[in-house]
Amino acid sequence: MKRILTIQDISCLGKCSLTVALPIISAMGVEATILPTAVLSTHTMFPDFTVKDLTDQLVPITEHWKSQNVKFDAIYTGYLGSAEEIEIAKKIFKEFGGDDTFIFIDPVMADNGKLYPAFDMEYAKLNAGLCGEADIIVPNLTEACFMTDTEYKEDYDKEYIEGLLVKLAKLGSKKVVLTGIAFNEGKTGVYGLDTVTGERIVYETDKVAASFHGTGDIFASVSVGAITRGLSLNDAFKIAADYTAKTIEETLGNPAEPWYGVDFESTIPELVDTLRQYV
Repeated sequence: MKRILTIQDISCLGKCSLTVALPIISAMGVEATILPTAVLSTHTMFPDFTVKDLTDQLVPITEHWKSQNVKFDAIYTGYLGSAEEIEIAKKIFKEFGGDDTFIFIDPVMADNGKLYPAFDMEYAKLNAGLCGEADIIVPNLTEACFMTDTEYKEDYDKEYIEGLLVKLAKLGSKKVVLTGIAFNEGKTGVYGLDTVTGERIVYETDKVAASFHGTGDIFASVSVGAITRGLSLNDAFKIAADYTAKTIEETLGNPAEPWYGVDFESTIPELVDTLRQYV
């Protein structure tokens, strides 16, 4: 069985980060090994949440894995809360990476033209350096702009996006994919570049008029799971985009309509059925 290491925080309540990655990757027939960077009582949209930083545990945990000769087929990073955690992630890439292990980075730090409150431009530069060591990166438009020192535009055209992809490619990643991008009204999707072949990675799906916490984590987790199972990038991102939209629609049909996350648990059987069509 293939094995993915995912490095990010875990919220005891709330559907994001590891509480999304672990069940989704497992359901896709891939073993999920987790390295929690912090434990939160809830995710950060809840008031008065508690947090226990686990940075000091990351090296001891990975040193134990090394003593057990643990190997990974993929390493997937999400939210990393500090410069120190970014440096530790780089060390993990060197120690557990290699020709048979691909590195997938979702540089979670910003949205809607703004950095998250805990971060500054120095952190964005460090994340850009981290992305330079990846095989695949999936920033949103805001994150891409901060990492490449590009003016953020909500109204963009293809020329602007193509220029942004070129700048991202210069960071060093082999495949750069922008999320939340579409050139047609009422659509959303991905637009990316394989820097090795020059191939464009493109997919659009209907945009659901709602926003929920953790949907980016769902998209990234499905993507890395599908790629690890051997799917092409285009197929992996298609499945991930469609599944994310489906979970939002499912949640909108829930009378309770939980504001803190989507009902991805109820749609996992459909994800599994879809995957079976490819593998």
